[in-house]
Amino acid sequence: MTVQIAEPSVSPRPKPATSDLLPASLRRIVLTGFMGAGKTTVGRLLAARLNWDFLDLDALIEARTGLSVPSIFATHGESHFRQLESQALACALGRSRVVLALGGGAPEILTNRLLLEQTPATATVFLDAPFATLFDRCMLQALNPGTTERPNLADPAAAEQRFLTRQPIYRRLAHHAISTADLSTQETVTALLARLNAPPPRRRR
Repeated sequence: MTVQIAEPSVSPRPKPATSDLLPASLRRIVLTGFMGAGKTTVGRLLAARLNWDFLDLDALIEARTGLSVPSIFATHGESHFRQLESQALACALGRSRVVLALGGGAPEILTNRLLLEQTPATATVFLDAPFATLFDRCMLQALNPGTTERPNLADPAAAEQRFLTRQPIYRRLAHHAISTADLSTQETVTALLARLNAPPPRRRR
């Protein structure tokens, strides 16, 4: 079942602060990283700062299918979910002025990496932190009512191995990496904007 996604409101919006302006060539920011990296929290705040739209890829999949991500895994398996994920990613990358938060496993799929690498005017940012920090964040979030369950963290050793496998993929895919271990959400957004606005390094002659 496919659910139509409502188009963003066309009502006038306040312009972002001058310090938040990005290079004119940039139309999309994609946030990647492991569970607990803060992709959704940082993404929402960043989108608000820029006056852009925010999309969470897992939420987009759920809206398009009418099923929760755990239900898709349980009923149809991971292979089917990854197909839906790639379709949703292609749809999301067709939009402009959008901040997109990826699921933790999305960059492992070659199709998804190619979509990200071959979509122009797109900056991919890796939100990095040590596994222990990410695990603690997830455990604290689990205490909040309504928090999505993270069954992949039931076995901490297996989760850490998954983290170690994915980390180099995140790093290779990203144009920028932000270490968030000692940063608040606001500080992460500020650091991210500064990185995106920084001039490219000069090439040595």
